[in-house]
Amino acid sequence: MKGIVVYDTYFGNTKAVAEAIVEQIKADGHEAELRSVREDYPSPPQGDFMFVGSPNRMGGVSGRTKRYVKRLDTAVWKGKPIAVFATVAPPPKGEPTEKQKASYEKWALRAAPKLRDLAKSRGLMAVDAVLAVPVVDQKGPLAEDGVQKTKQFAHEFLVALKK
Repeated sequence: MKGIVVYDTYFGNTKAVAEAIVEQIKADGHEAELRSVREDYPSPPQGDFMFVGSPNRMGGVSGRTKRYVKRLDTAVWKGKPIAVFATVAPPPKGEPTEKQKASYEKWALRAAPKLRDLAKSRGLMAVDAVLAVPVVDQKGPLAEDGVQKTKQFAHEFLVALKK
């Protein structure tokens, strides 16, 4: 099988997550192609499954990523599994208050579900599980366990495809 991994990035963190996904796809014995939403390609993406990722932008998805999903050829991708991921701000330190938890969920954890829901609204087969990978600060780097968490998510997605 062949996977397409598409991402947008501002500081390189979402690209690092996308590259970790590509590594895991290959480690699990599949082909993988990495694509940036910021580049033009001579042909549309062709594969058996896709990962699409965005940095969290004020509780949402980057405009480029939204446009990419809105323009994705549903005739080609309908019925093919799509997983989404996002890089997010780190969780509050210590024991957060209820207000801090609510704020974190509103601003940091909504990008990936919004992206999944956008794909579903287009009739695409976006899987329910989403990946949110924290960064250490606004510009990164990824949290210490970010790559490991990413590879585990990708592996579990690929195992589920075989069922």
